[in-house]
Amino acid sequence: MAFSPDGKTLATGSADGTVRLWAVATGHQIRSQLTVGTGPVVSVVSSTGGKTLATRSADGTVRLWDVATGHQIAKPLTHRIGTVLSMAFSRDGGTLATGSYDAKVRLWDVATGHQMGKALTGHTGPVGSVAFSRDGRVLASGSYDGTARLWDVATRHRIGSQLTGGTGPVMSVAFSLNGKTLATASGDGTMRLWDVATGHQTGNRLIGHTGTLVSVAFSHDGKMLISASDDDTVRQWKTDFLVGPVLPRLCALAGRTLTPAEWARYVPPGPAYQRVCP
Repeated sequence: MAFSPDGKTLATGSADGTVRLWAVATGHQIRSQLTVGTGPVVSVVSSTGGKTLATRSADGTVRLWDVATGHQIAKPLTHRIGTVLSMAFSRDGGTLATGSYDAKVRLWDVATGHQMGKALTGHTGPVGSVAFSRDGRVLASGSYDGTARLWDVATRHRIGSQLTGGTGPVMSVAFSLNGKTLATASGDGTMRLWDVATGHQTGNRLIGHTGTLVSVAFSHDGKMLISASDDDTVRQWKTDFLVGPVLPRLCALAGRTLTPAEWARYVPPGPAYQRVCP
């Protein structure tokens, strides 16, 4: 499922090979269903402007749709290329990025359905997640090879070295609101934050989930980081505690130092007990 940016429309993809658009206020379906294909629809993504919808079928093919008319734009994007696992629109809606099982990232012109230049290569495993920075200048990709990479969209060159996201595959990547931080979610159940400008990890890895992380996203106001895991939980993290010194913030929040019992209860396993206030 995917909401339009204004929250007024919901798009749903089904195992019957169709996509439907719904008016959130009334719960009524908008126009007739979009027939995507004979196989299940496994993913739908809305452009930031809400004018275009991208659908991904179980066979890996991607189709673009004009939301206003319900008509398909151009031909399926994945003719004779590797099965697509992930997709994301640039903020202006003009470009769609796809990550494929063949370990490549591709950029597509939404208006024409044509691939823009050569595929971005470097990963050694399937690319399961792609995300654009808010300004559209940087693209992030996460791969089953256990790494994330940053790409300059204009030049299609990789920025810096690869980001090693953990001991398992990088399942999801997401940019902060200001584009300065990248979050990666790993198959080993941990998250990491990265400084986009330097490529360096920011702070310690974030732990707490007991299963594979499948998705990570920043809230629209940038104040929360949300993670979802196959341990059947979703967790919310305050971003102002994730970057920079944490102890002074804890001291200011609690108004005193934590007791050892409080530390054991509220702090994820790992860091040894210490006073949060001088």
